[in-house]
Amino acid sequence: MSLEKFLNQALSSWMSSEGPDSDIILSSRIRLARNLRNYKFPTLFSNEEAREIIHKINETIQVHAFRDYGALEFLEIDGLKDLQKRVLVEKYLISPRLAEQATHGAVFLSEKEDVSVMINEEDHIRIQCLYPGLQIMEALERASKIDDLLEEHVDYAFDEQFGYLTTCPTNVGTGLRASVMVHLPALILTRQMNQIIPAINQLGLVVRGIYGEGSEALGNIFQISNQITLGKSEEDIVGDLIGVVHQIVAQERAAREALVKTSNIQLEDKVFRSYGILANCRIIETKEAAECLSDVRLGIDTGYITHLSRNILNELMILTQPGFLQQYAGGPLRPVERDIKRAALIRERLKLEEKRTGGD
Repeated sequence: MSLEKFLNQALSSWMSSEGPDSDIILSSRIRLARNLRNYKFPTLFSNEEAREIIHKINETIQVHAFRDYGALEFLEIDGLKDLQKRVLVEKYLISPRLAEQATHGAVFLSEKEDVSVMINEEDHIRIQCLYPGLQIMEALERASKIDDLLEEHVDYAFDEQFGYLTTCPTNVGTGLRASVMVHLPALILTRQMNQIIPAINQLGLVVRGIYGEGSEALGNIFQISNQITLGKSEEDIVGDLIGVVHQIVAQERAAREALVKTSNIQLEDKVFRSYGILANCRIIETKEAAECLSDVRLGIDTGYITHLSRNILNELMILTQPGFLQQYAGGPLRPVERDIKRAALIRERLKLEEKRTGGD
């Protein structure tokens, strides 16, 4: 396994599989925040303490029982170029915050890229597990096993009253952030999202963009996650999230059925116009590409388009991001050059898929 493997393949192995409700739910993610006892939090620790933490976790992961998850590749963030870090963020393998760390950050990545253990991000340890579709409980089970393995060999900062202690007070307690990434084009087209988001917030959940806090909801893709980590068990937090997500999935499906029934020709026209843009454009920006890819994915899910798979759309959503485009091109590109390269790459990928499937 090498750094190039993580950088050169847009589609992580786990993304190639479909899970429950994959037509709407792209992925499920569990993230556990942990800190080591007797060390300052990353906002206050010294360079020496940061290096000690990396060494301690590295020794624990490399030496002890992580065989069930395969070898975990160790990458020091300091040793990566800015473009390489950006690609890892676009693939959801590290957080934007870890990429921005000036010194002493690191990450352990599994071969399938479904397990990521970030070191010295906002907290000393952040365990992340990713699954396709709605498999949030499965992701929790796996993250908990990794957490237990680590806790056998390191001493966590834990308080009997408050639970796991974290840098940000909103993570104190379980240290759990559970999230699902959903594609909701019909709720956007029918203008229902403006009413749904406040209702979700009232239930202790939050709706964010494609890369989490502070990011934009490109291509009608949203992250829904818990806000409360204190006073509830991990199972209760995840159970509440699953209940809300089931309702959103039902509303999105109902909205899609209504669009097909009442606006069939308009929806079909929108889908194929977007497909035409992607198949023929010579220059396209990130936002427009994401919107067109969202329309085409909706066309696949509603049966208008039959010669493309959802995986192609998943791949292109990542492959057309600025960092990955420049990695693909072999070096930095000016914005207009990225837009030209993005258009060429999309055309090339769609033609390859059409040849493979025999589509028109």
